[in-house]
Amino acid sequence: MCTLEKRGNIYILTLTGDDEHRLSPALLDSITAAIHRIHSETTTTPSALITTAHGKFFSNGFDLTWAQNDPKRYKYMDAKLQVLVRDLICLPMPTIAAVTGHASGAGFVLAQAHDYVMMRKDRGFLYMSEMDIKIVVPDCFVRMLKNKIGYLALRDVMMRGDKVTAEVAVAKGVIYSVHDNAEETVEAAVKYAEELVMRNWDGHVYACNRKKLFADVLAAMDADETLEDMARANGVSSRL
Repeated sequence: MCTLEKRGNIYILTLTGDDEHRLSPALLDSITAAIHRIHSETTTTPSALITTAHGKFFSNGFDLTWAQNDPKRYKYMDAKLQVLVRDLICLPMPTIAAVTGHASGAGFVLAQAHDYVMMRKDRGFLYMSEMDIKIVVPDCFVRMLKNKIGYLALRDVMMRGDKVTAEVAVAKGVIYSVHDNAEETVEAAVKYAEELVMRNWDGHVYACNRKKLFADVLAAMDADETLEDMARANGVSSRL
């Protein structure tokens, strides 16, 4: 489902295979476990995380086939994604999403949960599908996107369901940078991660400042009873 590689002080988390990387509970758990592993290994040494994917999809959103129009199953996936996004916000290092294919719905949210989003321009688009599939976006994700994207761009992405290519996305400030193909996108992410590591930032301070930046997002998650109910049912904390 996903692999985790460490190159020096850079972690590379890759969604594997050539499918759509739909965010099923199993895939969400796999990614979250990898983030927890990174967090457990992090010491005082500055590090960085890159998340990318094989194939023509970064992630095509939630596994709606698994949900089968069951609101409880959909809410279950949503709660798991909230846990993953919280973990990324709390991770004590810079994070980069190297988007090498389509990122739709929850896949778009996953990419935007990183500090920087880099994207290939020869294939793929960003797409918030919720308007088209009649789903209300959870408050915490709306707050996160408001913190990262200007109003006009967010209106077009969220309220019109525009399918945004990399070149349009970088012009609108939706992503950080654009690159010719998948290989160059990952290479650019690694190069930038190396530059960030060289800044020698304190990971704890970095995480604390990010949590302050996204305090309203974390507050919305804290207010979501489903998130805490799921955590209690599994005998775990919903926080790192």
